[in-house]
Amino acid sequence: MKTRVITAIVALLIFIPILIVGGFWIDLAASVLAVIGLSEIYIMRKRIIVSLDFFIGAIGVLLLSLPEKALTWLPADFSRFDLAYVFVVLLLILMVFTKNNYNFEDAGTTILSMFYIGNGFHYLAAIRNADNGGLSLLLFGMIIVWVTDSGAYLVGRQFGKHKLYPAISPNKTWEGSIGGIVCAMIFAWLYVIVFQQASNLSTLPHNIWLVIGIAFLLSVVGQIGDLVESAYKRFYNVKDSGKILPGHGGILDRFDSMLFVLPLIHALGFI
Repeated sequence: MKTRVITAIVALLIFIPILIVGGFWIDLAASVLAVIGLSEIYIMRKRIIVSLDFFIGAIGVLLLSLPEKALTWLPADFSRFDLAYVFVVLLLILMVFTKNNYNFEDAGTTILSMFYIGNGFHYLAAIRNADNGGLSLLLFGMIIVWVTDSGAYLVGRQFGKHKLYPAISPNKTWEGSIGGIVCAMIFAWLYVIVFQQASNLSTLPHNIWLVIGIAFLLSVVGQIGDLVESAYKRFYNVKDSGKILPGHGGILDRFDSMLFVLPLIHALGFI
């Protein structure tokens, strides 16, 4: 517990100033986190990080995580997805030159990880750096995830009897999941009453029921993101995605829900 608390304090002392400052620093943090996330996938799969395929994948995930403004040198109709596809092709070609020592399944895992991780962290920075209320919008999403996780844990521990999905995550219960969603909706209600109506710093709508509905959706999707990470950790038979955060696991352990929630916030049209 002492290690867990110390890690959390150090991480917050580093991450909170980056969130507040935003700009280049959050762009840099998102890119670094994306590359670390890809490395955790490789470690879980017991693949060598010091390899050509990881180098290609790392460039791909880096390009996907970068802000659009960092790629202004590209032709007007050429997006970061188009550029990342170049590295998809390189990974596929690598199968030929390695005589299938690096095979189609390996390439597929790297490519899927590139888009899943890279695009998720791209929106970590893109939402923060949005012109109107990016910081409050990002904090809203992050707190929704945190409240959901905390509420699910506390309610599940106290009242949980019916397993949610034991084949993937044996400790999660329906009671905990629903409790987490209810806690997220209560937070959204308080957010509108205490903060939103007194401020123009957020791009969220001022309709309280709409914000509660958004919180419900983000809470559900965040839990799905958590289950997705549980699924591939169980597949690779590991407890944590990594060890970079002593007592907390890896970067993917901390951002599993956010990698689903952040692109959804973008898809809902708030940035």
